[in-house]
Amino acid sequence: MKDLHLNTVCHAANCPNRGECFNRGTATFLILGPTCTRNCRFCDIAPGKPPLPDIQEPVRVAKAAKTLNLRHVVVTSVTRDDLPDGGATQFARTIEEIRKALPKATVEVLTPDFKNAPDGPRIIMDASPDIFNHNVETVPRLYAQVRPGADYQRSLQLLHRVHKESAIVTKSGLMVGLGETREELQAVFADLARHRVSILTIGQYLAPSKAHIPVVRYVHPDEFDVLKKDAQQAGIPYVASAPLVRSSYRADEFIKTS
Repeated sequence: MKDLHLNTVCHAANCPNRGECFNRGTATFLILGPTCTRNCRFCDIAPGKPPLPDIQEPVRVAKAAKTLNLRHVVVTSVTRDDLPDGGATQFARTIEEIRKALPKATVEVLTPDFKNAPDGPRIIMDASPDIFNHNVETVPRLYAQVRPGADYQRSLQLLHRVHKESAIVTKSGLMVGLGETREELQAVFADLARHRVSILTIGQYLAPSKAHIPVVRYVHPDEFDVLKKDAQQAGIPYVASAPLVRSSYRADEFIKTS
């Protein structure tokens, strides 16, 4: 990764599962630079003014994926509200380069919401990733505190659009422990199911530092089992729910069953 000057969300976001995922032949590449145009209060990626997209980055991502002989490649990015396409073209080029380098590997994207780039989702859909992931992150009531700049309905509409306009599997993720209630989570599960999301991850929020939004509650592991059942009963077929589950946790397993 260092030799090819690449970023991974595994390291940038201090993911607790990176050793396990690397050992399973999966990794999550962070494209479009290490600086985000938004400042979500839960995220450990630095906000600021990002550099222009690196046109050679997709080739380097593919080279790294091939060198590591990955079976499932996840591509995510910082939010690039500064770009006319929201960074979608860089996603598409990265998918294309991975396909050339590793034809048998599956590819998952974890995208921002393309607030200022309505054509962005279509650019990515045309590149045909196997899974299109966009995280709603938390319940609507907490958006102003947790995700300033984001919009719950916009996120739902993005996921529904991908389902409606393509055959790509859609996926989303939630953090818990931020003060949400079970009833609020059940309402989100119902919304995701209604918008035809097939895969959901649920994990405990862990504050990256004292400057980030604090943890309100550490959810007991048994409660994650209850939430998994709630989500499945709402109509979401594939759910991973446990304290250390993150967006890309065991992502390769879902592609086999979805």
